[in-house]
Amino acid sequence: MTAAAVLALAATALTACATGTQAGASADSAKAGCPGALAAAKQAVSQAESVDAPWSGPVTGPTAAGGGTIVYVAQDMTNPGVSGAAQGVQEAAKAIGWTVRIIDGQGTPAGIQSALSQAIAIKPSGIVIGGFDPSSTAQQTQQANAAGIPLIGWHAVADPGPSTNPKLFTNVTTRVQDVAKISADWIIADSNGHAGVAVFTDASIPFAQNKSDLIDKELKTCPDVKTLASEIIPISDAGNRTPQEASSLLSRFGSRWTYSVAINDLYFADAAPALRAGGKQGAGTPFNIGAGDGDPSAFQRINSKRFQSATVPEPLIEQGWQIVDEFNRSFAGEPASGYVPPVHITTAANSGGKSSWDPQGYREAYLKIWGR
Repeated sequence: MTAAAVLALAATALTACATGTQAGASADSAKAGCPGALAAAKQAVSQAESVDAPWSGPVTGPTAAGGGTIVYVAQDMTNPGVSGAAQGVQEAAKAIGWTVRIIDGQGTPAGIQSALSQAIAIKPSGIVIGGFDPSSTAQQTQQANAAGIPLIGWHAVADPGPSTNPKLFTNVTTRVQDVAKISADWIIADSNGHAGVAVFTDASIPFAQNKSDLIDKELKTCPDVKTLASEIIPISDAGNRTPQEASSLLSRFGSRWTYSVAINDLYFADAAPALRAGGKQGAGTPFNIGAGDGDPSAFQRINSKRFQSATVPEPLIEQGWQIVDEFNRSFAGEPASGYVPPVHITTAANSGGKSSWDPQGYREAYLKIWGR
């Protein structure tokens, strides 16, 4: 055999050993220092990337109550997550035969308090706490409770399900523990257990800080996945500070910085100019995953491979339908459904070019429950 043939065979063998990780991962990274954690992460990620999972939510419940009025009090309708859930509530209310009114708190404490006071004055059948902490509207929340108006939260408190303090019939959200774990697992799986990671978080929001702490804990299950830095940047100041911090990370860590995870996708929109200026390619390192929301701009970056590789999106329209179904259970004197949406990972490979995560089966299931 000629020397050229030997070299060709060697090259073929190396190629065969390469895994399905992001472009640029070295062949010697195939042997991870955490085989157990890596295998578990790959299995979890494979399941979370499925777009054909059957509906796992409720299939029984009360038939539709008579026409009612639901008021959706929004933290800020410019927030894509808040507005996406509101869209789902509107769609589902139309299907069940109810009326919806949206009152926008416009992102300020005073505005949100005023919006909730307006909602209570309408004396509706129910009120949605759309994306804000009820403790910031304690007086109005107590007034609604005293008036017997059921409150249902969307991302209102840390955990899904009923809440006693504040009193909510239920809170509709994914579990932060699940979102944090699958975000870290994606990095472990995609890197074959070898990564240098930057974490972007907002320590001023306990929920966000808890999420990033859980992400870091899961990353530590693989010794060769190193957290290089935890960048604490308030979401309200992300536009100003993220470009500077991204430039600093490039300067400090160079090629060692291979992955990033953020508690919200918006950090990557703000990091992109600095990464581009630092000579980075949109489809190259650092490979970035957003552990939250999955707004349309995140899908756009993912689909175009521009400085974001993945997101863990909320099924916003589905959650709006769940809110309406939970109100219907409340009106019938039945307990909350207990349903918690499973986590999903969106990448360019499974997004289908769409701009949101909208799983299948829930509309048909809820319409059948309601008798519509």
